[in-house]
Amino acid sequence: MSKQNPRKQTAAKQATAKQAMSKQTAAKQATAKQAAAKQPTGGKNPGTRPGTGSAGAGDGRIPAPAAAPAAPAPEADGAAAKEFSRRRLLGTVGAAGAAGLVVGGAGGAAGVSAAQDDAPKALSTLGSTKVPFRPAHAGHQAGITTPLQAKGHLVAFDLAPGSDRKAAAGLLRRWSRTAEELMAGRAPDADTGVALDAGPSSLTVTFGFGHSFFSRTGLTKRRPLELDPLPDFSADALDPKSSNGDLWIQIGADDALVAFHALRALQKDAAGRARLRWQMNGFNRTPGATAHPMTTRNLMGQIDGTNNPKPSDQDFDERIFVGRDADQAWMHGGSYAVVRRIRMLLDDWEKRSRHDQERVIGRRKDNGAPLTGGSEGTPMRLDANGPDGMPVIPANAHARIAAPESNQGAAMLRRPFSYHDGFREDGAPDAGLLFICWQADPLRAFTQVQRKLDRGDALSPFLRHEASGLFAVPPAAEPGDYVGRPLLEG
Repeated sequence: MSKQNPRKQTAAKQATAKQAMSKQTAAKQATAKQAAAKQPTGGKNPGTRPGTGSAGAGDGRIPAPAAAPAAPAPEADGAAAKEFSRRRLLGTVGAAGAAGLVVGGAGGAAGVSAAQDDAPKALSTLGSTKVPFRPAHAGHQAGITTPLQAKGHLVAFDLAPGSDRKAAAGLLRRWSRTAEELMAGRAPDADTGVALDAGPSSLTVTFGFGHSFFSRTGLTKRRPLELDPLPDFSADALDPKSSNGDLWIQIGADDALVAFHALRALQKDAAGRARLRWQMNGFNRTPGATAHPMTTRNLMGQIDGTNNPKPSDQDFDERIFVGRDADQAWMHGGSYAVVRRIRMLLDDWEKRSRHDQERVIGRRKDNGAPLTGGSEGTPMRLDANGPDGMPVIPANAHARIAAPESNQGAAMLRRPFSYHDGFREDGAPDAGLLFICWQADPLRAFTQVQRKLDRGDALSPFLRHEASGLFAVPPAAEPGDYVGRPLLEG
């Protein structure tokens, strides 16, 4: 017998090995199919960790702690589809990531792309939360007492040269129609489709008039006294190009694309009627990012807004909204917004110890409690002294100086956004606060408090006020009307 060629022997062995592997693979696939067929439809996978749904605090926007059981998502296809969708989500992003996902009102899940035929359902109501453009029981516009949203845009416009009262009325009519459509989650005419898959996401659009608007439209006799320009302060380094303006719009939403969509639509509406004067973009913590409801933090790490007036306060409306005795009837139910772009000197601030930072503010950094003890909501004991005989809350602490008790009861509703616009030429972060406060009378609220802060606030060395604006924000439009009609057509 002749010897077999070694190359042929090798080829034969490789062929035999491939056949064996093919048989093993086929056997494994058959076993997997049989096992899958025995699984009961909709049954829970014991290896799957339950998701962390979002339990709302009143409006469904604030989730429960991560350890809580998942809240049931809006579901129309039965428990089997619900459990399958949950397992698919956790398998894609992990249980921790699932807690933070937001889904628009259209029912599409963010971050879930494993299968096109899954048709995932909404995991929370955050994306579908709707704020009415015309509140049923409140005469003021949305965006004043509305809970803080995750994304915001502040924009000011100047009327186009030659524009008159009639042109301004046409622009406000168009803006009001667009805002109402967008806040309801509907696409306006000639929509760009940017937010096509999202719900309204708590979108609010708020309109205001600047001091210069009235002279440009021949309405100087109807300009409120409260709209007189703010005084100068020692901390001011204001850029006129980024301050004031004829018209002002505040946009807020819990989805960045929804907020941008509204901004873009309103800018397009203004074409030929008004030109953009300045724009500022801000953000807050996303609803649901914390285990329990809490006051937001600013970029200094401090809880910001602790001592805000509350709608449940007996004198809230009197402090924040214009009363019936106003000299201009068209402002009844409206409010005045002070807008300040405040840059924070974060490099300097972060060099200070936590103890020093807390003494500058007058509150603990971890929970916002006053240095005199208690929790965030505990009243400050401004007369408390330490063992050394000195005030526990320093005399120049920010919280002490800004407190209503230190300002003859003056109070304002603060509703800010943080901002970060990159870095400056010196490498320092261009970041801080888009400060917005609401009051019935700026002279007796913001101006009174800021004058006192200007004279010795321990926080002032870490802040630079770089832009400012004061705007009269009329009440919400009546059905069939547009914002500001009583002024422009009254």
